[in-house]
Amino acid sequence: MKWGAAPLEVVAPARGSDRRFKPDELVWHLTLDQIEAHTGRVLEKIQRPFAEAGTSTFVFDNRNVLYSKLRPYLNKVVCPAEPGVATTELVPLRPDPRVLDRNFLAYYLRSPRFLAFASSTVAGVKMPRIIMGKLWEHEIPLPPLSEQRRIVEILDQADALRKKRAEADAKAARILPALFCKMFGDPATNPKGLTQARLGDVLRVRSGEFLPSRNMEMGGKIPVFGGNGINGYHTRALLDGPVVIIGRVGVYCGSVYYCESACWVTDNALYVAEHDERLHPRYLAEALRMANLNAYAGRAGQPLISGSRIYPVKILVPKWTQQLQFAKAAEEINRLHVILRAIDDSFDRLVMVSLHRAFSGELTARWREAHMKELLAEMEAQSKLLEAVR
Repeated sequence: MKWGAAPLEVVAPARGSDRRFKPDELVWHLTLDQIEAHTGRVLEKIQRPFAEAGTSTFVFDNRNVLYSKLRPYLNKVVCPAEPGVATTELVPLRPDPRVLDRNFLAYYLRSPRFLAFASSTVAGVKMPRIIMGKLWEHEIPLPPLSEQRRIVEILDQADALRKKRAEADAKAARILPALFCKMFGDPATNPKGLTQARLGDVLRVRSGEFLPSRNMEMGGKIPVFGGNGINGYHTRALLDGPVVIIGRVGVYCGSVYYCESACWVTDNALYVAEHDERLHPRYLAEALRMANLNAYAGRAGQPLISGSRIYPVKILVPKWTQQLQFAKAAEEINRLHVILRAIDDSFDRLVMVSLHRAFSGELTARWREAHMKELLAEMEAQSKLLEAVR
């Protein structure tokens, strides 16, 4: 039994909600930054008066699937459970419930098959967007609705496992900050009365732009810090580890990384070029994370930090033996993170395989054989509906 197919424009046209909000009504305002790539998880739900919505927005509801036309390789797809206001960088697809299940559509848009299509169908270099005409012409496979729901049921189970993995990762990420506070106390209140020092007195940071540009190694064997340097837009330099790196601009502003081995650093990042011999680099990395450096960023346009902005910040300077003890514990915790990342990678590959099999017909092949008579009747009805709406 071969599935039918239809252009997205026919079965899921762009159509927002006709819901009307009062100017002072609190409404969910959704932007691209709030959406996690590849999973569709909303990282932060912001409620603001409807009147604060800009002109480049639209109203959506729980009948829509929201698809990001900007940087489609990030694979940002949301199935909203409630109405709200969104940036026009999101396309409000409205699937026809008679032929296309909303969740089936969302999973399809996240599938390797559609991702490959979208990533190769873009215009623009620095701000690539999917070509809308090609998007609407793209034909989505249309199993009978009962089979679509069966596929969604199976993929929902995999998604539930993914969410449990994410929860486990979040708990693991809290271990090191908790250990820091246990050993040294809260840096904001310094309850243990430890020595404190201004960053400007114990270290110097530099940007990758002050180092000679190098041709970046292909193959991904050496980690890259600083965003767009990986595709050549920014100056990049190769540093020997261990090195402490600080995100300098944009969404990575204030993020702190510790790299034991060699790494690439671009001019979108700062690195600790010199530091006081009283500071262990592994301890220093965590002390900088605890300092919440993003709070000291300039806010004209994108968030931006520099040495002059963070040098007045104070950090704790414990005894060397305590720092060494913390560094050893941090290495053990890092080994745990490496194991968890390997598990995550394996699970992600399994999910991608499941998505591929779902839309090639393999995932429900046996189920389809067991329900062939009912499915054939559904397909006949579906075909008549599609002829009517074309």
